[in-house]
Amino acid sequence: MGKRIYNILFHTHTVSGIVISAALYVIFFTGSFSFFRDEIVSWERNQRVSEIDEIRIDFDAALDTLQSQYPLRGREIGFAHYYNEGRVSVNIAASKDTLSAKEAQKRDFFYLNESNFEKSTYRSGYSLGEFLYRLHFFAQIPYPFGYYLSGAVAFFFLFAIITGILVHWNKIISNFYLFRPWAKLKTLWTDAHTALGVIGLPFQFVYAVTGAFFMLNLIFVAPVAFLFFDGDRDKLYDELGYGHPEFVLENQPLETSFSVGEFVNKTQERWEGFRVGHVILHNYGDRSMHITVEGKVPHKDLFSAEGHVVYQVATGDVVEVKDPFIERSYMDGVKATMHQLHFGDYGGYGLRIISFILGLISCFVIISGVMIWLVARNRKDVSDKQKRFNEWVARIYLAICLSLYPVTAMTFIAVQVWEPAGRSFIYQFYFISWLILSILFTAKRDNYFTNKYTLISGAVIGFFVPIANGIQTGNWLWESLATQDIHVFMVDSLWLTLSVAALFTVVLMESRKKRRI
Repeated sequence: MGKRIYNILFHTHTVSGIVISAALYVIFFTGSFSFFRDEIVSWERNQRVSEIDEIRIDFDAALDTLQSQYPLRGREIGFAHYYNEGRVSVNIAASKDTLSAKEAQKRDFFYLNESNFEKSTYRSGYSLGEFLYRLHFFAQIPYPFGYYLSGAVAFFFLFAIITGILVHWNKIISNFYLFRPWAKLKTLWTDAHTALGVIGLPFQFVYAVTGAFFMLNLIFVAPVAFLFFDGDRDKLYDELGYGHPEFVLENQPLETSFSVGEFVNKTQERWEGFRVGHVILHNYGDRSMHITVEGKVPHKDLFSAEGHVVYQVATGDVVEVKDPFIERSYMDGVKATMHQLHFGDYGGYGLRIISFILGLISCFVIISGVMIWLVARNRKDVSDKQKRFNEWVARIYLAICLSLYPVTAMTFIAVQVWEPAGRSFIYQFYFISWLILSILFTAKRDNYFTNKYTLISGAVIGFFVPIANGIQTGNWLWESLATQDIHVFMVDSLWLTLSVAALFTVVLMESRKKRRI
């Protein structure tokens, strides 16, 4: 590689990394916790959830409850199980009967508790797990700007990975085995950045590609629909496999009694291990009523295996079948592969724990990159004014990024103490605390202090997370382990492990500081 090309790639890698560093740190830090989104939700609500990820609601009893609250005739009713928690989402569309009452023309969306059918809205049922999950793609920023921002960060991160590989290619193997913790700062940060960057390289590449795929595909919907589907987005989504069948309303009452649960059970019996995740009732109560039962088989049987059955309720006949073991299109494979690689939901807790660790390692790679940038510019040929500017940039970046750890720990305790918390409380507590700590650490103007005390405060507060849970719920760490309440146990043990690791890191930092003295 020529010197000119090397310099171009090196500076491109540096600039692209610095520009996205703070946003990328937030994505990886909160994304790491998002691997345990369902566990955090169960921990927060003190709900024990089955490890089998499927809808477990009594459909017929739930419909009896809904009929007492809504005029359902001619409507489409969807039950969806997106996450492994103790509730399902219910989407009730407007009635297709144009002569129905005005009340029947209103749509509604809510969550229904699987055990007692208690309703909750998105706001009232908002959880810390949902907050961290959505923060990792900036959904708190008004749609679609947050999505586009996270997608752009993922795309430039992919660019930084590629340029970084090209820059370090000649020495990537030799430098991987080289780590000099007692050397000067630039050497320390460079060794750590290279070694940990190589360790996390496959992980980071996968998340850069899949993150850009999920967040930026919205940009291409309009032009693709215009060029190939005459501007009809619905046709495009149907072609991509996101649509579902539509049936013409006959405006004749359904005279046949039926049980949604029986149709669901019949579908589960069709394929061994089939787990139902979505049930749609088309034209409810009309003679044209159909039921679509969608789901998938476990990943241990097939990596990509989604299927569905559509039933005509009046006759009980099957009108459409997609066999998850046979009918797998290229598009199905792409969507499933991207989804499962990004969410890490195909390898159990082992894979998610490894992904969590690699996510935090990626955070360290980002921080070390910023420190390399700062130390490399602390040269005699750099003006004092430029040095001060560089130092302020690094201080602000570090304060924003590193304060996430204690803020997240504090919020875990807060949602237990002020339960039920709700979306407004979580937003205010998290963002205001984050802003205050970021300002305080920036004003301190000491990067070592920021690093040390964010770790210490996060560790100390983290130790109190399982204590707060035990006091509030009585479900102590040893109790959840004895009763195999794995969701609660995972969250409590996660925070204890993080706290121990953070304190150990502080000890190593102090040891290095004493050696230099």
